[in-house]
Amino acid sequence: MESMAEIQVAQAQGSLTEADAVRLAQNGNAEAFEFLYRAHSRRVYALCLRMTGNSVEAQDLTQDAFLQVFRKIQSFRGESSFSTWLHRLTVNVVLMRFRKKRCPEVSLDETFNADEEASPRIEIGEPDLRVRGTIDRLVIQRAIDRLPDGYKLMFVLHDVQGYGHEEIAEILGCSVGNSKSQLHKARMRMRELLTRRIRRARRKRAVKAADLPAKRPVYSLVPSRA
Repeated sequence: MESMAEIQVAQAQGSLTEADAVRLAQNGNAEAFEFLYRAHSRRVYALCLRMTGNSVEAQDLTQDAFLQVFRKIQSFRGESSFSTWLHRLTVNVVLMRFRKKRCPEVSLDETFNADEEASPRIEIGEPDLRVRGTIDRLVIQRAIDRLPDGYKLMFVLHDVQGYGHEEIAEILGCSVGNSKSQLHKARMRMRELLTRRIRRARRKRAVKAADLPAKRPVYSLVPSRA
């Protein structure tokens, strides 16, 4: 299997597995690497976009991630799925970019502070319905952009990308319990950011309503019937 056409035929026939493509790529087969890129690039880009909120930067990070895959694919031993390995590598690329741009992200081992303990409790690991539903996507993305990097990463992986806690623990190299705890704190911060935005929007509407001129009464010129 030496060409992209042959790889595509094998895929259509169901005879090419991801493991086959990885093995071929590890042996230097450029077509197999392209196959892996086509299979995974959209999800890698989506993760980068959610983490950065910038399409140009997300494209750049996606290219960086697959450049790292090309350089390091020999180190993949199949101890986890290829997608898990790839997303772990992508997360590291994104976090490295964050470190270069600003302060390091919040540690995954950070404990609750007093304000977080005083906040209303949410069952750890369960969906926070108060963060979902009625708020439009643009507002949610703006709130995600304002999250500390560690919280942003956890929120995006679980609530946006749909990874389970076991997968996240494997990607980030932490425990399942730590993943659940960090997601809880990320959701609490998201709720705080969204609540502030909603309150500001309400205040603006109230100010606009107060500035509107009062409507004058309309008098009818038609005499009323007795």
